Amino acid sequence: MRLVVDLNRCQGYAQCAFLAPDVFAMHGDEGLLYDPQAEEAQRERVAQAAAACPVQAILVDDLDRVATSSATAPSGAGGGTSDG
Repeated sequence: MRLVVDLNRCQGYAQCAFLAPDVFAMHGDEGLLYDPQAEEAQRERVAQAAAACPVQAILVDDLDRVATSSATAPSGAGGGTSDG
């Protein structure tokens, strides 16, 4: 999955770092570090992080797949995610 954070828009609220710490991390008070090629296993967390961003600075490729796949996935499809 590919993602981009508009760092001109990001205000350092850090909601993404709390929701997807394997993808986003704060560096100092306002600097955001992120993995632009996050693993598919992180898709749901990244979707939550993007939705929680107060300034909508996170853009994710194919983000609609989360809602579509969870709504229409047949049982036993092997999506590899778990609500734990």
